[in-house]
Amino acid sequence: MRMAPWPMSASAPAGPVLRDIHLPPPPGWWPPAPGWWLLAGLLIVCIWFVARRWRQARQRTQRRRALIAMLETVLAQHEQSPPLQAAGLHHLLRRAARRLDPAAATQRGEAWRATLARVAVSGDTIDRLMQLDEAMYRPGTATDMQATVAAARDWLSALPDDFINPNPPRRRRAWRRARDAA
Repeated sequence: MRMAPWPMSASAPAGPVLRDIHLPPPPGWWPPAPGWWLLAGLLIVCIWFVARRWRQARQRTQRRRALIAMLETVLAQHEQSPPLQAAGLHHLLRRAARRLDPAAATQRGEAWRATLARVAVSGDTIDRLMQLDEAMYRPGTATDMQATVAAARDWLSALPDDFINPNPPRRRRAWRRARDAA
């Protein structure tokens, strides 16, 4: 009988002892990847833009309400006197029209009509507003003040948004234009 040079036992391993696969830890949430930074920046810009537009719209609405409140104040102050009411309405319209045309305070006739026509209202509204001169200086003339007040309210409500905006875009100064042209 022949014997094996090495005794073979049943408990001995057949090869090297290996551990199971070792995975790296999952990535942390901080710092985020560059795409998330870009998305966050874009989100902040969008929120800022929407908030700015909302604030501007709210300010325009408040200014429109203030104009209508001035109209109501004029009507309440001169409730018993149609000529004074017409004068107050005329003065308010001229103050508002000065933003459309700086010369509106001194315009008469067709120039004043052209300034009033720069606001998108009907021709009947402009005709009513043109009658304010007559109602103001000729107290005996028959003027429907209710219709004239409604026309003034329509005209003030229809003012364009750039009229209501108190901060128009800044213009480049002349010296900058001259410098850039050179």
